[in-house]
Amino acid sequence: MSTSAFLQEGATAAQRFALATPRHGPANRTGSALGARAGSSLEFRDYRGYEPGDDLRHVDWNAFARSDQLSVKLFREEVAPHLDVLMDGSKSMALADSAKLRGTLALAGFFAEAATNSGFSHSGWLLGADAVLLGDRRRHAAEWETIRFEHRDCPTSALASAGSRLRSRGVRILLSDLLWNADPVQAVRTLADRASTAVVLQVLAGADTDPPLGSYLRLVDSETDEVREVRIDSGVAGRYRENLARLQGHWHDACRTVGAIFATVVAEDILRDWRLDALVAAGVLEVG
Repeated sequence: MSTSAFLQEGATAAQRFALATPRHGPANRTGSALGARAGSSLEFRDYRGYEPGDDLRHVDWNAFARSDQLSVKLFREEVAPHLDVLMDGSKSMALADSAKLRGTLALAGFFAEAATNSGFSHSGWLLGADAVLLGDRRRHAAEWETIRFEHRDCPTSALASAGSRLRSRGVRILLSDLLWNADPVQAVRTLADRASTAVVLQVLAGADTDPPLGSYLRLVDSETDEVREVRIDSGVAGRYRENLARLQGHWHDACRTVGAIFATVVAEDILRDWRLDALVAAGVLEVG
């Protein structure tokens, strides 16, 4: 199957899901959902005194005639929420005989379709040597191009590059195995900066979470392509699970610090039943 087929697989699975409306809408935007700040919709909210630079169209001239005081009408803002879904473009996401690549692409297509079901616009990003925008916000996810998981280093610099280009007060979802040699705190802060909702979704293959005992694990260094085979016995498996749990704990703590949401999914499980209960419980997704 091609990358577009994987993206479409997720979009099809999202038919009964919708992305929840963010708590705070993007500023200076007219759209379909009501926000909490003053804006440009037709729903009157309040008055305040005129300040230099205010739009004269919002001055209440009738009130000025009565009181000789300039006042401005405030309206509740209408917002059109936006989703940015960011995929880790590292080589570790596309290992042979792993469901991680298919699961990651399917999840990206799923969230883009769930956003469309809610009337959101959306953009896809691939984090490699730099942050690559995968088409414009009008394009269906299955039409995204230039998706190659071949980056040999940690994608934190690409995430930082994307940070200034992400939509303010939108929803942001990072899809990655998080097998990075980097500080989770800085990465999560970058993701959550100016966002209404930030989600870090760790995508692992079944073998990543439960390495089979008695087998040989083929380790490939993504930077040097050096290959090493390790036999998985109970001791090795136990130490691996401890290290994975420690890594997940660091990311969970980093997300909690900035109010982001952290969850882990197994690619094979998602592709089988599309259960995303943690994100439904967290208010990220709604089931129709």
